[in-house]
This record gives sequence, C-alpha cells and structure tokens, in this order.
Amino acid sequence: MKIALIQQKASADKDQNIKSGIDAVRKAASSGAKIISFAELAFIPFFPQKPSKSKPMDKAETIPGATTDLFAKLAKDLNVVIILNLYEKDGDDTFDSSPVIDADGKILGTTRMVHITDYPCFHEQDVYTPGNNGARVYETKYGKIGVAICYDRHYPEYMRALALGGAEIVFIPQAGAIGEWPEGLYEAEMRVSAFQNGFFTALCNRVGEEECLTFSGESFVCDPEGNVIARAGLRTDEILFCDLDTEKCKLSHAKRLFFRDRRPELYLDWFKSIDSK
Repeated sequence: MKIALIQQKASADKDQNIKSGIDAVRKAASSGAKIISFAELAFIPFFPQKPSKSKPMDKAETIPGATTDLFAKLAKDLNVVIILNLYEKDGDDTFDSSPVIDADGKILGTTRMVHITDYPCFHEQDVYTPGNNGARVYETKYGKIGVAICYDRHYPEYMRALALGGAEIVFIPQAGAIGEWPEGLYEAEMRVSAFQNGFFTALCNRVGEEECLTFSGESFVCDPEGNVIARAGLRTDEILFCDLDTEKCKLSHAKRLFFRDRRPELYLDWFKSIDSK
C-alpha cells in the first residue's frame, strides 16, 4: 500500500491553499496513494506564533463543514483515505483537530490534540482547548490508523494507547520549525516510537517561512523496526510517497516480544503512586 504526505506552504489565501491541497490529493491518488495526510493547520498560516488574548474564532471552522465537505467528496471520487488538520470550533471550544475521511467519503471521526503547549512562537494554550475524545484508532478501507497531532507525539502514553488500539500506521500532522529542537530529535523520537509499538510512523510537517518561524518540511516515515524508509526535502513543497506492508507490524519486535511481556496489572498503581506525590 502506498501512502502520501503532503507538505505545502500556507499563504494568507486559505481558498488558494485548499485548492493546492486538492490538486495535491489528485496527484497523489493518480500515483497510487491510498492514504493521504496533510500537515498541521495546512491551509492557513500558523497563527499561534504570537500570544493571543482571545481565540481567533474567525479562523475556526466546524467539522463537518465546508472544508471537510470538499475533501469528503474528493475521497469518495478518488477512493482514498484523507487525513486533514483544521482549527475546529465546537460551541465556545476550539481544537487542533484531524478529521479522518474514509474512501467512501464518510468522516470516521475526529482526533483532537490532547496535550497543549506554550513557549515562544508556540502560544497554543491561548487558542486550543485540550482534546476530549481520546486516542482514537480508525478502521479505514486500507487499514487501522491513528493520529498523533504534533505535541501529542512527545507522550509515550499516547502513542502506546494507539498501539493498544490496534493502529498499524500513526500519522503525525506537525508544525516543526528549524532550530526548534536538537538536531535529529524528531526523527529519533519517531523511530523509537515505531520500534517500541510495532507500527509505522508517518510524520507530515509544515514547510515555509512565516512570521516567527521557518518550518522545515523533511516529512518522513519509519517502519516498525525503527528504520526511516522515506524522507521529503528540506523547505520544499513536496508530496512524499512511501510503500508500506502492514503485515510487518505483526512480525515486529514489539508485537512478538514487548507486548507479550507487558505487565499492565502493575502500571496503574505505579502512576497513582507517582501522581500522588
């Protein structure tokens, strides 16, 4: 099975960004991709770069809504699975959200980022409500997938929950900037997560120079043994293709050994003890 990660610059023109995204999905599908993912907030500038006294509701949209309607029709027409990432509004709450659209055009559900950060150029606690619908795994036409939105990938508990839910591929829509973390840490983290959990990790990063940040691109895919098997270019608009064999998940060290030898009857008490201190 072929997947595609779309890293594209986001201009101030949302409609044009969506059009570019639709064109990229068509191109990816014509090249044989069956699951197609976008980066974090792919169709708008990354607005949490500056502190905000109020949530920019004018930038938020509902799910379902106008954007998901467009891509749902596209998914059905092309017989592909599409993972978006949008600034979602639900009443007075706003979320960093990834709706997962199956190949029949139906929205299987929406993953909302759980862990919300705040540090220079990433003032996300000002604008995001913490996700409230768990670590979901979706049974798509082409396999079981999970989504870990950007900051959630740093939490082994979240990634393990996706593995225990049966995820074969975890897609990571990300906004990762040049110089944000020590060299090679993104890659090492996703390699280890893939190895420990016995799934593929597919990180789709933003690209382009914006107000405070230059997003690096360099999207990549790791196999269940922790090897990087595909990588996109630095600072370039690109569709990264990668062929996956999800049968490798069953043969991984994690599924043959690590999961077999888990001691879950102990873990709850450990966390209770630590959290009480």
